Amino acid sequence: MRKTISTIAAICVLSGAATAQHAPPSEVLAIHQYVADVSADRLEEDVRTLAGFGTRHTLSDTQSETRGIGAARRWIYDEFNRISQACGGCLEVMYVSGTTFSQPRIPEPTEIVNVIAIQRGRIDPDRMVMMSGDIDSRVSDALDSTSDNPGANDNASGMAGVLEAARVLSQHEFDGSIVYAGLSGEEQGLFGGRIVATHALENGWRIKAVLNNDMIGNISGINGVTNNATARVFSEGTRANETLEEARIRRFTGGEVDSPSRQIARMVDRTADQYIPNLDVMMIYRLDRFRRGGHHRPFNEAGIPGVRIMETNEHYDRQHQDLRTEDGRAFGDTIDGVDFDYARKLTALNIAVMAQIAGAPPIPSNVEVTGAVQPSTTIRWDLATGEAAENLAGYRVWWRLTDAAQWTHSRFVGQVDTFTLENIVIDNYYFGVSAVALDGSETPIVFPGPAGSFGE
Repeated sequence: MRKTISTIAAICVLSGAATAQHAPPSEVLAIHQYVADVSADRLEEDVRTLAGFGTRHTLSDTQSETRGIGAARRWIYDEFNRISQACGGCLEVMYVSGTTFSQPRIPEPTEIVNVIAIQRGRIDPDRMVMMSGDIDSRVSDALDSTSDNPGANDNASGMAGVLEAARVLSQHEFDGSIVYAGLSGEEQGLFGGRIVATHALENGWRIKAVLNNDMIGNISGINGVTNNATARVFSEGTRANETLEEARIRRFTGGEVDSPSRQIARMVDRTADQYIPNLDVMMIYRLDRFRRGGHHRPFNEAGIPGVRIMETNEHYDRQHQDLRTEDGRAFGDTIDGVDFDYARKLTALNIAVMAQIAGAPPIPSNVEVTGAVQPSTTIRWDLATGEAAENLAGYRVWWRLTDAAQWTHSRFVGQVDTFTLENIVIDNYYFGVSAVALDGSETPIVFPGPAGSFGE
């Protein structure tokens, strides 16, 4: 996607007093420094530590101090606390757990333990953006909890990225909160994500975006392609919890490719273009890889928008494989399959997205669009007020042709709750709105109606 945002040859009028000359900066300069602060060396150290636990299978040893998932999650917990000490206690570090019974890959009651660190926002602490990685690993047999499996790329790379993001962003304050999550039980059936999603809803965590990182370190695929300059982001097109009435509305107004998760994916794409050198994002219009799953899915199912960020070219000899060599062909997820500079770029991409969302005002709510059988289109939304909106510079209205993958046209409209585009016929375009902070931080774009709603 090209970075430039153009405007079409049409007359745009505002129903309000704000004018475009008061628009905030078009980029957040501090994010360039956050990106530069990410360390490939620290990522490598963390991946080597996690791989050194031998196996991190969900059913593996929980008592040993040096082997198994128990040792791994305690190390992650301690590392979050070390990071917190470096920022004056800015992280709330906790375990969020639950017991899973009688599942095909969990034959006996097993406690699934996730490790969570929350960096509370300055003015809107219950509004959150989350970055997640997986703690657990597996070999060929999903029930084999004793064989060695370093799980270097799948998914020590993603977990190391979460820790590194915490190191970088905890040195700065944001208006909204950032959640750093190590999730367990992914290989056994996405259980950790379900437990954390339930906990979030029960405790009033308003998670607006989940960035799930699952395998962010491999650059050489089994297809023979080696490429360190692209990444993929997977997102669902329509909300998993859409009601029949909401589906009926979408049938007549559009929104099949404009769920909140899809808008997060578009934001990831734009962010890479603007802030991450030598990285292009491929948006995949699918919840996950074909008939496969990841830990963003249980959040989607709970009504929490989420995407999966990962490498572009997978190597299946290095996924879910016993360590072995057959006919000169090496199998297993070992450290030599991880490119740490590539993991650095994908970690930096997460950081840049989270810094924008956490630094932005509240995401627009109750967005509506009208304009049938007339030569103009009007967009309305709720104007954010109160302490949570003290950093609000105003809103930006967006539009694009209905077959365009990315938003192509925009106008900053200031602190108003209505915007009218004259001579822009509603039938020919899709529309959206985002909220912009004084420093230029911006929310994901919100598509009108229930199809695009991020909730309150």
